[in-house]
Amino acid sequence: MASWADVTRRLVAVASGRRPADLVIRNGRWVNVSSGEILPGTDVAILGDRIAYCGPDAGPAIGPDTHVIDAAGRYLVPGLLDAHVHIESSMLTPTEFARAVLPRGTTGVFADPHEIANVLGLRGVKLFLDEAHGLPLKVFLQVPSCVPAVRGLDTPGAEIGPAEVDEALAWPGVIGLGEVMDYRGVVAGEEEVHAKIAAALRAGKVVGGHYASPDLGRPFHAYAAGGPADCHEGTRAADAVARVRQGMRAILRQGSAWRDLAEGLRAVTELGLNPRHVLLATDDRDAETLLGKGHMDDVVRIAIAAGVAPVVAIAMATLNTAEHFGVDRDVGAIAPGRIADLLIVSDLERFTVDTVVASGRVVAEGGALRVRFPPFPYPDWAQGTVRLARPLSPADCAIRAPVDEGEVEVRVIELVEHQAPTREGRVRLPVWDGQVEVGPGVARVAVVERHQGSGRIGQGLLVGLGLEPGCAVASTVAHDSHHLLIVGTDPAAMAQAGNTVAEAGGGIGVVRGQQVLAFLPLPIAGILSEREAAEVAAGLAAVRGALHGCGVRLADALMTLSLLALPVIPALRVTDRGLVDVERGEIVSLFV
Repeated sequence: MASWADVTRRLVAVASGRRPADLVIRNGRWVNVSSGEILPGTDVAILGDRIAYCGPDAGPAIGPDTHVIDAAGRYLVPGLLDAHVHIESSMLTPTEFARAVLPRGTTGVFADPHEIANVLGLRGVKLFLDEAHGLPLKVFLQVPSCVPAVRGLDTPGAEIGPAEVDEALAWPGVIGLGEVMDYRGVVAGEEEVHAKIAAALRAGKVVGGHYASPDLGRPFHAYAAGGPADCHEGTRAADAVARVRQGMRAILRQGSAWRDLAEGLRAVTELGLNPRHVLLATDDRDAETLLGKGHMDDVVRIAIAAGVAPVVAIAMATLNTAEHFGVDRDVGAIAPGRIADLLIVSDLERFTVDTVVASGRVVAEGGALRVRFPPFPYPDWAQGTVRLARPLSPADCAIRAPVDEGEVEVRVIELVEHQAPTREGRVRLPVWDGQVEVGPGVARVAVVERHQGSGRIGQGLLVGLGLEPGCAVASTVAHDSHHLLIVGTDPAAMAQAGNTVAEAGGGIGVVRGQQVLAFLPLPIAGILSEREAAEVAAGLAAVRGALHGCGVRLADALMTLSLLALPVIPALRVTDRGLVDVERGEIVSLFV
């Protein structure tokens, strides 16, 4: 490996015209996110994986073996960076995720692999790190801080404590500490949570934030004092303003289901917030969304359509993110010395990506990959992770009432379309022979512990899904502990759906009666497919079609349902231990 002195001497030689470049892109419009300008008539000369020259004439750097691309007046844009993403939410391996997002212009992601960590522990994180090594997509990993998400409210599949965090922060490719979701623990001064934050601060690494409460009073100020340097959980313009005022970065997300970007951008377009500390992210996008709508290119398009100047929107998805994580000497801008991650874009407002260069190589053109990289072999221990005490019966999915007959008042989870938070509602339901009977518009929720085979099942009720009688959906994608989540209107159908998923070692299945309408297998940790993105997207489309046939009209219902068991986002959640009041941080009775 060449020393830095050798690298800089060679770059200087190319910029001076004494040495030919490997690649020269001519006659482009340089989107300069550092100066906020668009500079026409720009050439870029690249040697190896780094940029040597950006200016009006790279002719002296062109030799007989130099590959020359004529940009023909098109825009030269830095490779896009996703400030916060869980690759696992795509249900793809990092390799297949890279294949899906590189042609869209994403050249780097800041990923928190706490989904696979909640199933496989620290070795799951190492597995992702090993797979990411050598990919054209730069994967900057954050050590998961909350495995489990919060202690005592569910049964974790694995645990990562302060010692494990300290160890992993020293691994090459680890950029910081993942989102600190246990905001109640931070505010309460809990020793273990602060020990993890302290490990990252000692290592000089960025601490990711996750403040899901709408309360911007003392608890929020206390959370900001605890060390988290960013937050992506805001759903209002006021949330973005509050975070930036406290010295944090406001990360605005646009995922498959969480569509907070337009509202968050009002902080910039209407309230005048300085955009330098505003970053863009996807957080959670599944394979169908990635292939259909795109990745960070889609997020940039939406930002521009919302009234953000194109150069500013691009900076939010490049330089702002690189500076926040301390890697702006390598990525985030087209400039001498930086890694040659850049895009040729024909239409800036529509953000049409024609060519993608990553580490000095053309990796995609016209939306298609130009490079090949082999699949990553997953070990046996990463599969076969769904362990139930026994096959489920309809009785496991029934809800016992405190009375034999009559009516009961119950707490219900009210789903909020396009947002992660839920609301708490109250309804009265009939009781027959000691069991709660669900009425129109109400669905049952069962969360079955699947890591230890304990047989523990938590119960809840929800409204806002629209599931018809006799239907059920089961999934082992249930953030963050990824137990077996079953939602349905009929206990027999729920048991059938749950057993179908469990027997396959994980996945998502939809059942009407005893008939399996659609099933997507996810054998790796019960949350990932080994298949290509197009196959996974087709499987997701079939599952969504089956849900639609069962009456579900909620947009991105699968992603919304996947958060039902996450006890760190208000208001109500269900885990294998029961119904959780997130703001109170405790298990509460289903019955009022």
